[in-house]
Amino acid sequence: MTDPRSGPDDPRREAGREAQAESGAEGPPDRAVPPPVDEEALARAYEAGLAAEKRGAPDEAARFYREALRLDPADRCGVSVRLAAIGRADPPPGAPPAYVETLFDQHAEIFDAALVGALSYRAPMLLRDRLERLAPGPYARMLDLGCGTGLAGEALRDLCARIDGVDLSAGMLELADERGAYDELYMGEAVEFLRAPDEAPEDESQWDLIVATDVLPYMGDVAPLLEAAAAVAAPGAVLALTTETPPPDLAPERGWLVAPNHRYAHRESYLRAALAEAGFSPFHVEDIVVRTNEGRPEPGQLFLARREG
Repeated sequence: MTDPRSGPDDPRREAGREAQAESGAEGPPDRAVPPPVDEEALARAYEAGLAAEKRGAPDEAARFYREALRLDPADRCGVSVRLAAIGRADPPPGAPPAYVETLFDQHAEIFDAALVGALSYRAPMLLRDRLERLAPGPYARMLDLGCGTGLAGEALRDLCARIDGVDLSAGMLELADERGAYDELYMGEAVEFLRAPDEAPEDESQWDLIVATDVLPYMGDVAPLLEAAAAVAAPGAVLALTTETPPPDLAPERGWLVAPNHRYAHRESYLRAALAEAGFSPFHVEDIVVRTNEGRPEPGQLFLARREG
């Protein structure tokens, strides 16, 4: 896979933004322009950290990763997550948005082949099956958080009268638009979007199906997401989530951690409590295989919850 270290002026990213603008997808809120980054020094520090980590030298890796973070505070390389994975820093509450955006912009063109083909990702079709059996709808408005290339929208299209999608990556939104499963696409971070429903047309500020497949592996503290989702969920709306499960030898005190695969994993008890606190009642929780990793199954869970009230 392409190394996700290209800067904000990378022509592939700019091309994605142009295509996304042409497709009509809304843009993110204005953000301050970060100061210039010494890209060569950043690449050297990041690659040295990776090499040290692979050699089993976590202290040396941490030194280089901290240098990379100093050079690029926005953390497009995701070194804050890597520092947590090797036990040399507390985990951030979520993966840095700049890292997630860069990662998926760079992987957009090969995403479906890698995720569905090489990694045997089947969450959207599994979700469809469970919805058909347990909560078939029909749904008036679905919101697909972290919609990516549109796999969930395509799988659920005929269950919903309207589907909106939001994603940080312009490259992903371009491919989702080409898939033709969405009525509207928005560019932005999920929680920011949910907290600003005025970004969506006024009559669509509430959704009766909210889907977040493969979103929680990029965040630890899910409370902000769930609280924001509850605010825009219609009474009785269904929320569908997929998660990854912590390795059995790791017991996260806070209910979540950064796993050795550099993705966030959550305890079932933590998610049940967070859902209840936000006003959602789980009605189906199922152990699933989220994907494979080098041929090994990655365990996770599928949650279906209903908005109370």
